[in-house]
Amino acid sequence: MTDITWEEPFCAEGNNCFRIGTDPGGNAYIAVSGQEDRALTDSREALRALIRDIKAGKADHLL
Repeated sequence: MTDITWEEPFCAEGNNCFRIGTDPGGNAYIAVSGQEDRALTDSREALRALIRDIKAGKADHLL
């Protein structure tokens, strides 16, 4: 089993909560809170790029 360090959930209204985690191998994980066993996995650099793009407004059309 992978040793994932999960951040506290990021929650919107109701139960819409996501968690972000990392492991010692340089992987990053995003999961719905409570479903961490079904996480989306990629590199930490991919997570950094995703966060930078979101902060830059590249996902604003989804709001």
